[in-house]
Amino acid sequence: AGQSGSGTGSSSDADVGSNSVLTYQLISNPSFSLALRENPGGKKQPELVLERALDREKQSSFELVLMAVDGGDPARSGTVQVRINVTDANDNPPVFSKRIYEARVAENLPVGSLVLQVLATDADAGSNRKVSYSFGNVPDDVAMLFSIDSESGEIRTAGPLDFEENSKYTFDLEARDGGGLTDKCEVQIDITDVNDNTPEITILSLSSPVTEDAPTGTVVALLKVRDRDSGENGQVSCELSGEAPLSIVASSVENWPGRTGP
Repeated sequence: AGQSGSGTGSSSDADVGSNSVLTYQLISNPSFSLALRENPGGKKQPELVLERALDREKQSSFELVLMAVDGGDPARSGTVQVRINVTDANDNPPVFSKRIYEARVAENLPVGSLVLQVLATDADAGSNRKVSYSFGNVPDDVAMLFSIDSESGEIRTAGPLDFEENSKYTFDLEARDGGGLTDKCEVQIDITDVNDNTPEITILSLSSPVTEDAPTGTVVALLKVRDRDSGENGQVSCELSGEAPLSIVASSVENWPGRTGP
């Protein structure tokens, strides 16, 4: 916080003439100096003058000693302690503890669950240091699936997640202090897969009826089997039930029609 200005003071001495107050001295302090102003009655009045910008975050108060010296012989002096409190100005923006926050959650995480918590701090005082959190310019799906507590910075799920729909969300957050200064960070949330999809079987082609003299290895039907999950959860094995003289072999559309082996 920076400011400039001056302060005035006065002293009294019951003596008169050369024995009255002659001069003032300020115990050395680089932030302040002492100026003497003579009022219409000829009396000298001291003024404290600010010599450089102040920063409350570095030093919130100053203790000065002002000395008044008279003109007697021997000279006599008196001192007074001056305390200067530095008030805050909103000269510090909030600062996030990280530039990028990352989280990894399963797609079956219940609505209302905590995903992560962000933190921004502000070096100012009072209302100037109070930080509130909000989404930046985020896509509609982010606003529907996640919420942020403006006071705590907690990000929670606001809707059901689906790995198959979107496996990663990246968006910006904003921290704003009581004086309107802001900071931004990025949030990256990776969604992990759970085995929540059953295999899907589609008949692409079917030869029916089949003649009794069809040779072994004749393709009777072409099937497509798919599981929307990933990794091992998406790997599918097929088998036939019943006593029909048929078998299932791995193939591709390019092999149809034709023989796929015994």
